[in-house]
Amino acid sequence: MHVQVNVTRQPAMEAIDRSFEARAKDLWEINQKIHSNPELGYKEFKAHDNITGLLERLGYQVTKHAHGLETSFVAEYGKGGRVVAFNAEYDALPGIGHACGHNLIATMSIGGFLAVAEALKKEGIAGRVRLIGTPAEEGLGGKIPIIDAGAYTDVDACLMTHPGPLSERPGYAGDAYMPTFANHKVTVTFTGKTAHAAMAPWEGVNALDAAVLAYSGIGVLRQQIHPNSRVHSIISNGGDRPNVIPGTASIDCYVRCPTLQMADDLLGRVKACFEGAAKQAACDIDIRSINTYADLRPNKALSAAYANEMAEIGVKVACDFDSAGVPGSTDQGNVSYECPSFQAFVGLETKPGCNNHTPGFTAIAGSEESHKLCLAASKGMARAAWRILAEDDLASQIRRDFEEDKKTRSQPVEGRVLSRNAGFC
Repeated sequence: MHVQVNVTRQPAMEAIDRSFEARAKDLWEINQKIHSNPELGYKEFKAHDNITGLLERLGYQVTKHAHGLETSFVAEYGKGGRVVAFNAEYDALPGIGHACGHNLIATMSIGGFLAVAEALKKEGIAGRVRLIGTPAEEGLGGKIPIIDAGAYTDVDACLMTHPGPLSERPGYAGDAYMPTFANHKVTVTFTGKTAHAAMAPWEGVNALDAAVLAYSGIGVLRQQIHPNSRVHSIISNGGDRPNVIPGTASIDCYVRCPTLQMADDLLGRVKACFEGAAKQAACDIDIRSINTYADLRPNKALSAAYANEMAEIGVKVACDFDSAGVPGSTDQGNVSYECPSFQAFVGLETKPGCNNHTPGFTAIAGSEESHKLCLAASKGMARAAWRILAEDDLASQIRRDFEEDKKTRSQPVEGRVLSRNAGFC
């Protein structure tokens, strides 16, 4: 059981402000180092070394190559008490660099960690702040092995913020409560028998036929699925030459739903399309799971605390508990199943068409203006994180909300889906 005496907040908030002033140069430099050296998932060697090098230079103990991953790390400051964690992402996209702004995500989480650590030094209360380096968010699910390694078992709240176009939340600078969809990723391989397509086609078993039948079956299935759900697939291997009956063919498929339970149910129906197609084409079939991103379930009390702290520093962010969120996905959702969590949204000034995962957003993510906007979000996270360490009532409400949410995870979501382009996989 945690025991913590509530303390006056003003000295801690001043320490947080001073930290951002003192580390302004460091935060800008680490942002630019990550942005100018884009690295794909599990290959973020420069980002790993640059971030851990900064932390060590500032006097923090860092575990490099943590959780069995070469490009993960963990840093922690404090003793006893509750634990707040910041997740730092830093992987890029192939060909277009930091088009999802993970350089900014890392910077915000680093800034939040440093500020809370300074407040702990100032106030001397029990409590710990942790920075977790989480590689490979873009499709590879880097947080999943980190969860399996036990990184969040003692965490009372986990925070991070994601950038996207300001136009996604008109009238606000961001959003404190933005759920996302669960996402099952599977690869399906059909195996038939090759033959000469002109000389002896009857000797072949056409694996491409199975893939086409499956693709068509999914198209028909879409009419009967919940309008909040999504199934998208591609034929990733359809053969080599027209005059060779394809002996193998493959489909990559994503199944997304507002909740993990709904995604589990829909995946069963999608698998039936694959299996039926294999039977029709007389092919063998192999269905392999790539990974699963759970739906992001923002903790209400945590989201409200962040929104309140942003308001305290003069930044208006939305916090609508009835929000349907966005139909994208993130492995931060998996974290939200393990401990009270959120992933806030910060809006950046972008030109039309410069949404996440576009070259235009890459340029925006490296700008000084975007950096400044994200520092405000980082400060809001730091202030909220401090309150969780220092205020028993808030920490207890966050835990109650988390336990209550567990009871509703299997319930279907009937709310509408908002047409947003905020950055998720």
